[in-house]
Amino acid sequence: MIRIIIADDHRLLLEGLAQALDGIPDLEVVATANDGAELIEAVDTHQPDVVLLDIEMPKLTGIQALRKLPDGGPATIMVTMHTDDDQRRRAQTAGAVGFLSKATPLPDLAAAVRAVNAGHNLLTADDPDEVMDDHRQPVLDEGAAALTAREKELLQLLASGVTSTEDLSDRLFISHKTVKNHLANIYEKLAVADRAQAAVEAIRLGLHRKDQ
Repeated sequence: MIRIIIADDHRLLLEGLAQALDGIPDLEVVATANDGAELIEAVDTHQPDVVLLDIEMPKLTGIQALRKLPDGGPATIMVTMHTDDDQRRRAQTAGAVGFLSKATPLPDLAAAVRAVNAGHNLLTADDPDEVMDDHRQPVLDEGAAALTAREKELLQLLASGVTSTEDLSDRLFISHKTVKNHLANIYEKLAVADRAQAAVEAIRLGLHRKDQ
């Protein structure tokens, strides 16, 4: 899990972004902050891997807060409405390794988080988009990564509301016993106890989508 702190003085935007990122399997939002001073305290308390912060914030701006973060601390990405070259240079000088618009789609933002966590500097990369492309897929834990194609099919059905053994058997053209065997394997791999928990975990992992 990549541990993230988000700082922004727009509460609705902050809450929405935190909820969206926290729903991605390999990302965890450990704290949020409404200004630069809160951010510094939150970083000290939670020791995140990545910080996402706005430029314009009260008490301390994003640039000022960034300069106060410890050397060797979290990788930082500015997420701002002010995307002009001057602000980009100021952010880079202060230590940011990414600079994105608030209009950046969620998959791109998640890819940027993974990229900077892996040590990439998107502000100095020859082709930042190419770097981000290499980090678009969530990194699943061993259990989720070990799911077979058939187990993923079964999870997709559970997440869509198909839960009875008979219905699962009919949809997948397999016996009741095979359904139960697959479920037992899924429970073990995902560390869940029943079909309801498996369905919730499938949604969290994004395995309910047909392209997974």
